[in-house]
Amino acid sequence: MPLTREFKDTVQARAKRDPDFRSGLLKEGVECLLAGDIDTGKTILRDYINATIGFSELGELTKKQPKSLMRMLGPQGNPQARNLFEIIGCIQHHEGIQLEVRVTRLSSSTSGRICPATALAASSTSKPSRHLFDHLS
Repeated sequence: MPLTREFKDTVQARAKRDPDFRSGLLKEGVECLLAGDIDTGKTILRDYINATIGFSELGELTKKQPKSLMRMLGPQGNPQARNLFEIIGCIQHHEGIQLEVRVTRLSSSTSGRICPATALAASSTSKPSRHLFDHLS
């Protein structure tokens, strides 16, 4: 379901004034990608870029055309891993943060029976994360 313009404006306004929200938005996008939810991950990264660095500046940093970057992260986009990690690296540098990966072992009852994204969400040892958009005001 496409987001409304009002919702996107709210996200952008919050991202402009709240560094923790920006970091959380980036983290959420990368976590979606790692969990296999590529479409949501691309959408969140695109929203983050629109609210912060912008595609023009990102294009300068990556030496790629802004329109090409927009297409990569668009609904039909299929970015190569090299391009995706370059984008994430530039965003981290721009934001002044470094994302880290943490390993969580799945219980033997869930391992191998469900897809990785579902297993990640069902992991008994992982702490449930609060969705970023619950409290936008």
